[in-house]
Amino acid sequence: MRAIWSGTIQFGMVALPVRLYGATEEHAVRLHDVHAADGSRVEHRRFCRAEGWEIPYEEVGRGFAMPDGSVVPLIEADLERLPLPTKHTCEVLGFVPGADIDSISFARPYYAGPGGPGAERPYALLVEALARTGMVGVAKLAIRSRERLALLRPRHSVLVVQTLLWEDELREPGDLAPSAPVTDRELALAEVLIRELTSTDTPLSS
Repeated sequence: MRAIWSGTIQFGMVALPVRLYGATEEHAVRLHDVHAADGSRVEHRRFCRAEGWEIPYEEVGRGFAMPDGSVVPLIEADLERLPLPTKHTCEVLGFVPGADIDSISFARPYYAGPGGPGAERPYALLVEALARTGMVGVAKLAIRSRERLALLRPRHSVLVVQTLLWEDELREPGDLAPSAPVTDRELALAEVLIRELTSTDTPLSS
C-alpha cells in the first residue's frame, strides 16, 4: 500500500513516527451516463463561462468562493503553506473509554504503520496498551489540507486512525423517533428474537 500521510503521533513527551494508509476499499458498480434514446455515452465537458468555450483538463484548478460571490484561485503551493500545526503531527489531546464514543461520528479509517524500524517497539506498546485498557486516543491531524478530529484505536494488533465528523456535520434526527408506547411483553418477545438471531458468523463479527 502507498502511504497517504506521514508524520508523528505526539502525546506528552512521546513522539512516534507513523505513516497512514487507506484502510477501506469500496467495490461499487460504476454506471455511466448515457443518452436514454439511443444508449450512447454522454460527455461532461469543462466549459469556461467567462471565455465561452471548453478548456482542457490541465487548465482546471480549484478556487475558494468568497461571501461576495467572487472566487479566489488556489494552487497546491497555497494549500501547502496553510498554517496547520497538525499538517505532519497527529496531536493526541487525551484518552477516553472507547465505549464513550458514538459511532455515528466515525468518518474514514486509516491504518497507521510504524514510520521506521526504531518506531516499532513504542508502536507495539501503544497498540497493546490501548487494547488492554479499552481506551482510545482523541487527536487532531490534517489530511489533504483539512484538519480533523480522529481516534487512535487498536485493531488486529495494528493502530487505526479513525477520522471523525465535526459536531456541526451531524444531523439531528428531529421527530423521527416513534411516539407509540411498547409493552413489557412486546419487549420480552423482541429480546428473545434478538437472542435467537445472535450469531458469531455474521460478516461484521470477524
